Amino acid sequence: MWSTRALQLGKTNFADDYRIAEGTEWHYEPGALGSETEEYDVALIDRSLSEEECHFLNRLVRAHCLFILSDQPQTPAMAWLLRCRAGRTLERAELAEFLAERVRNFYGKPYGEKYDPHTMSISGDFHGTVRWNGYTELILHGDFGTEMDQIVCWRNSIPVENGQAIDLWLEYQKDPAVHIELDVVLFKPGSIAEMQRRWRFSEEEMQSVVRIENTGASGPIFVALNASGSGKLRLTALHDRYSRRGEGAFFPGSERLATKDREEAFSYFDPGDRKPPLCVYFSGYRTQEGFEGYRMMRRMGCPFLLISDARLEGGAFYLGSEEYETAIRDAIQRAMKELQFGRENLVLSGLSMGSFGALYFGTMLQPKKIIVGKPLVSLGDVAEAERLQRPGGFPTSLDVVWKSFHALDRQALDAMNARFWSRFDRTDWSDTSFIVAYMIEDDYDRTGYERLLRHIGSNGSKIIGKGLHGRHNDDTSGIVHWFVSQYHRILSQDYGRNS
Repeated sequence: MWSTRALQLGKTNFADDYRIAEGTEWHYEPGALGSETEEYDVALIDRSLSEEECHFLNRLVRAHCLFILSDQPQTPAMAWLLRCRAGRTLERAELAEFLAERVRNFYGKPYGEKYDPHTMSISGDFHGTVRWNGYTELILHGDFGTEMDQIVCWRNSIPVENGQAIDLWLEYQKDPAVHIELDVVLFKPGSIAEMQRRWRFSEEEMQSVVRIENTGASGPIFVALNASGSGKLRLTALHDRYSRRGEGAFFPGSERLATKDREEAFSYFDPGDRKPPLCVYFSGYRTQEGFEGYRMMRRMGCPFLLISDARLEGGAFYLGSEEYETAIRDAIQRAMKELQFGRENLVLSGLSMGSFGALYFGTMLQPKKIIVGKPLVSLGDVAEAERLQRPGGFPTSLDVVWKSFHALDRQALDAMNARFWSRFDRTDWSDTSFIVAYMIEDDYDRTGYERLLRHIGSNGSKIIGKGLHGRHNDDTSGIVHWFVSQYHRILSQDYGRNS
């Protein structure tokens, strides 16, 4: 069962007068301040706060999760706290509904996953052509009939508890003459035949994330896609995520960035103490959807932005259409504008797949610092290594190339490399410092660090490198340790922070 760790500060305990949503771990003062080390998922403030209390709450309450009752007078310290925690005021008339319903949406542990094309079963009544292209897509081409009927189903069921909501998002493209609907069935516990409830979502409804709410007994849901008409239907992935019912995608306040082609990225902004720098961290490869690096960045105390790529098996290296890449760049620039920071107060960072995101978007933003570990830059070389040097080690690299060029030949591999280096070589790096930890015997991108050195050249930029022996995944802990130590060094030496 998911739970929400809630803190209330005020003259009376709301739990004595209001119904609190099930699953809420309620903490009421006195004794709530000063000794805690674990973050609160949500905090409600119903009295004036001292400056000391404001600093405590800034450390112990998540961004976008602080609420101050609107009829409470705000001191300058409280106004500062609202800005630092991206907090909100709450009308007293809203309080009963917030405690009974909305507070459950601030639960602590998010979860998201995707079902790839290989978990789909195709209807035996379909007689058109069927093609899987690696992990990237399933393509059906033919006649789907005149009546809306099941064309594919996902073999794995999804458990949904009583009171839980699930968000669903289908990545697909289709010809105009093909019509589809998503068919979701909630079964009774222990049964694959007795239905509790059924939802059908039309194409129009699927233009946004669709949501199912389980108000019955806990049980599994079964998902299928119905189709009619004729033409081509391209299915990429079905995404399912614990829903926050509009309070954010994975974390409360996080932003979902979706293109017209239904490709997604996610961003999460924490204003920290609103002092320089803004540290941007690109998540690495991860099959479980969500953000990486939250606790690491939160402990630094400064403003930070997390970026996550939810495509392919564990991410598609933040490469996409102009619309997709612009959405990510704009998310970073919005955070900079909110803080009134220039690029001299911007740090981009990431590990492995995240290193590519930091370096690639560095060509657009020209930050003061780029901190990366296990850099992957020549993605064509990474995919080529799958054939002989690293067979079966990272097949997603093949999907990344296929997704961009619909080919895996020499021309596609060279074009994949050029997609990065052509941008990198046109960028003025004279005011950027690169801090790079790399594996000396890296079997993913063997020449990544050396090529970075050559392409940066002698244009005035500063490069600090640290090599560790081993293949790409042989000493991740050593890479992370050095990565974090360099972050702390930069925050201290360059920005006067004691992190």
